[in-house]
Amino acid sequence: MSELLVMMPLVLLLLQARGCHGACVELDPDTEAVANEGFKLSCISCKKRGEVEAVTSVSWSFRASGEAEFSPLYSYEERGEVIDPRFLDRLDWHGSKGTRDLQDGSIYIRNVTYNDSGTYFCIFDRLLIYTKNNFEFKKTANKTITVKVVPKMTRGMASILSEVMMYVSIIGLQFWLLVEMIYCYRKISAAGEEALRENAAEYLAIASESKDNCAGVQAAE
Repeated sequence: MSELLVMMPLVLLLLQARGCHGACVELDPDTEAVANEGFKLSCISCKKRGEVEAVTSVSWSFRASGEAEFSPLYSYEERGEVIDPRFLDRLDWHGSKGTRDLQDGSIYIRNVTYNDSGTYFCIFDRLLIYTKNNFEFKKTANKTITVKVVPKMTRGMASILSEVMMYVSIIGLQFWLLVEMIYCYRKISAAGEEALRENAAEYLAIASESKDNCAGVQAAE
């Protein structure tokens, strides 16, 4: 029974870790696409306060290499719509799903062509809703991405280092969680053993006192 009580906090900690949601992280997007393959245009805008309700829409614009102005490309608010005819049947939504509080506004281009080289502009229009104060606040965030289409992928050193650091961070966090769980388990186990020893000593003291009392009664008789 004592072992079960000692293991219970560890089990609860594991269940809590499984229920955690991944945190929103704003990473630098890829800027080199390969012709005739797919390419993800990453655009992430993390909300600073998770407890605040929000309604967000995302819009994309595109300026091809050699062009002077941007033209509407894509918009998403509850559902997506391809606006630029050059990307019809080639553009998919790869951002947040199942929520109106969009934080990932990424899109995916299928069958990339050399004409897709250029500058992409992503805008988040976020309406923050403070229900307790009956107050609303509009906020915008944007990101500019310059994409170059190449015949073959050539990864830069910055991209490689960024990926390595990401995996190192993940492994480090997992190792830290494991160390914390082992430390908590040992601490709780030691506390349980100390309590058992104290209970045993108390029981022996009571038994010894009872034995002495019995001996005194017999002597008196």
